[in-house]
Amino acid sequence: MLDPVTVFRKYESLRSRLPSFTSPATTIEINSILEIAREVDVFVFDAFGVLNMGEALIPGADLAIKELRELNKKVRVLTNAASYDKVGSEKKFFDLGLSFRTNEIITSRDAALENITSGLWGVITAEADNLNDLEAEYILLTDIEEDFDKVDGFLFLSTSEWNSKKQLLLQHSVLKNDRPVIIANADLVAPRENGFTLEPGFYGHELIDLGASKVKFFGKPYSEVYQLLTKSLSDIPGNRIAMCGDSLHTDILGAASQGWKTVLVTKDGLFSGFDTKSYSKESGIFPNWRLDRIHS
Repeated sequence: MLDPVTVFRKYESLRSRLPSFTSPATTIEINSILEIAREVDVFVFDAFGVLNMGEALIPGADLAIKELRELNKKVRVLTNAASYDKVGSEKKFFDLGLSFRTNEIITSRDAALENITSGLWGVITAEADNLNDLEAEYILLTDIEEDFDKVDGFLFLSTSEWNSKKQLLLQHSVLKNDRPVIIANADLVAPRENGFTLEPGFYGHELIDLGASKVKFFGKPYSEVYQLLTKSLSDIPGNRIAMCGDSLHTDILGAASQGWKTVLVTKDGLFSGFDTKSYSKESGIFPNWRLDRIHS
């Protein structure tokens, strides 16, 4: 069974594949995101573990967003959840009780789709997922071996209907004919109400371990998704942007690599019930601020 210690160790084993960064000298403990409002112009929120757990809103998240807007702060969501298109993402947050405009939500899917070239793509996602924003020709990969072999590349959006049999088909096909594999969600796992699920990033690194050479990751902690977000802002320096997330190796490391400030949220996400201070000390990944939830 996956637990935070196992996940932490796995991320640490992959450090050579993650961006370089500089950590702050100290981490300041705070009780609410509002305490640092004078030091930050843009608050960027991870979704899982910060705003919501699965289909449940984390208490106080809606109040934090509301109060930041009242202070004329810009808010953004930066998520590695790649199974939703723009409309679906906006609706998902609306159903949770959070109102974000379309341009305030930036996803790893957005960054991945900007890097899809012409040709036939094999898409890995749930059958019901909307793919209207994918302009290239594609087929949905199931368990038909021939389909894996005939595509020009792979777009991995979601693991909701993925399994070990399909992963073996992907491995055999890629190792036989090395082609681009676009991992549109760089996370290894995602925290859920009842534990963790394996995400596309996990399977992407597995392919690299076996010898695949054309695997490309999109989403936190990789640069493309941060660059997309900064395009939606008007000349705001990185040290006035704060990333609020629950993961050291994605949210905190990735934002630090861009020169942003960072806030580690600990109560509900990846490190729920664990001492994050020891993980920061071991990994050398320190946030600027640390708190339980974004609203006290």
